[in-house]
Amino acid sequence: MFVISTRNFPPEVGGMQNLIGGLSDALINHGPVKVFAEKTHGFEEYDNISKVDIERFGGIKIFRKYRKANRVKEFIKNNKNIRSIFFDHWKSVEKLNSNVFENIPTICLIHSKEINHSKNSNLNSRVLKSLDKVKYIVANSNFTKNLGINIGLPDKKIHIIHPGHDEPMNVGSNFKDESQKLFGESFPKILTVARLDRRKNHQNILICIRNLKEKFPKIKYISVGDGEEKNRLLSLVKELKLQNQVTFLDKINQELKVSLTQNSNLFLMPSIKFEKSVEGFGISFIEAASYGVGSIGGKHGGASDAIKNNETGLICDGNDINSIYGSILKFFENDNYKKFGSNAKKFSENFTWKKIVRKYLNLIQI
Repeated sequence: MFVISTRNFPPEVGGMQNLIGGLSDALINHGPVKVFAEKTHGFEEYDNISKVDIERFGGIKIFRKYRKANRVKEFIKNNKNIRSIFFDHWKSVEKLNSNVFENIPTICLIHSKEINHSKNSNLNSRVLKSLDKVKYIVANSNFTKNLGINIGLPDKKIHIIHPGHDEPMNVGSNFKDESQKLFGESFPKILTVARLDRRKNHQNILICIRNLKEKFPKIKYISVGDGEEKNRLLSLVKELKLQNQVTFLDKINQELKVSLTQNSNLFLMPSIKFEKSVEGFGISFIEAASYGVGSIGGKHGGASDAIKNNETGLICDGNDINSIYGSILKFFENDNYKKFGSNAKKFSENFTWKKIVRKYLNLIQI
């Protein structure tokens, strides 16, 4: 049996939620999986159809985390067939004593933002103390591993295992028609699927779209996602007179999202570092790649693990509008986008959950 204790789990939407949900679904092919997770909107329906045994916790946060930790401890004590325990976040292990685990292999994932604290801060002390309890630390990229080393985590304890992605899905003709209608007869067709926050850098994307209009009169940019920057970005679209070139979509289903990806020529997400927030990896690049779409990502963070520069796409400086602009021009120069897309599809095969879960099993020697 595998045990997962997590703060992030479907049906809640987000990169971490998708990662832990994907990991649990991949582990189920190798043995029973028990998940301890938070109650979120719509969890009952999700749990009813899941193959994973999920136990949820609700209520006031400060009490919830103690109740959850006590329940995890009780479960470990009463089950002698546990092969490994996974934690999504250092806070998921913080309230547990290491003697609870005995000889069970334990893994805690690190992603970037949650460990990006000043080395001498109280928060960093809590991070180090919590991660000292587990046997293995798994970083989602080389960038995140280096971040961990810089805050004082032992190099030899950190292993890099990238997030996995689901197998490409087939979509119905109605979703294909809808995505075709949204993109129309445009070229290039540029897509971003990301939360609307400062780190994702939509503002500089919009400025670049404005600058590209002269060279590409039929350019179309679609952004899928919601967030606190939405109203500001919609105002910027009007200010830059991009109403005909830019469409923002927030709540759409997975099939339409996939169809938009298949219909696009470029996945664009030139993320930047904003305060403590930085892109740890960028599974969206791999998801786009699995549909034969190349990407442009930012140099700040772990995108270079998800994009092979000049092979599956390009890495640019998201803080520099000229760098983003020049990268987009290069991406479409001499039909480079076709080569990037073809290479990206092959590259994405390294990140299937079947291959990624095997790396976890090898780590714990199963």
